[in-house]
Amino acid sequence: MRTSHIICPLRKQRGLAIFALFLGATVASPTLAQNSAQGEAEAIVLRPLSFFKVNDLDFGSIIASGTSGTVRLAPDGSRTRTGGVTLAGNGGEPARFAGLGTPNRQVNISLGSNSIWITGPGNRMRVRDFEIGSTPTAILSTTPTRFSIASALGNYNFPVGGTLEVGANQTPGDYSGTFTITLNYL
Repeated sequence: MRTSHIICPLRKQRGLAIFALFLGATVASPTLAQNSAQGEAEAIVLRPLSFFKVNDLDFGSIIASGTSGTVRLAPDGSRTRTGGVTLAGNGGEPARFAGLGTPNRQVNISLGSNSIWITGPGNRMRVRDFEIGSTPTAILSTTPTRFSIASALGNYNFPVGGTLEVGANQTPGDYSGTFTITLNYL
């Protein structure tokens, strides 16, 4: 799970300047060259009663200050902040999970832990209040929450957001950790 980027504005500006200089040098070159690149193609074939991660929880880029605060990433992808945290850019994406069951089948969803610690170059940060994008939304916990598969085909997907606690003067860099979602088909 890639959970957060804390950036230093000066480092970001320097990186953009270097990119602009590199781009300018490339455009000025009078020679033509043929380039090729490889891409990847993927497919997931679901088997009945399956469950898998589609993408990781990413709180996006943030700027810390001398005051601690939080970043809440809702299951719909919206970000809010409290305290001394500044949201940088429009980044951030909830985790997404998908699977295949049967229509109207009951499932229990739970977390391995109600909060986790993410680590990076500075003090670790806590992620808590994992929220599933159900109707209505619900906070997940180690106690299973029961849902029904509403799709006529039995396929489903759901996002998971959470709240990140950012320390005062948090060191810039990438922070990451893992969390476990358990799904039991009933």
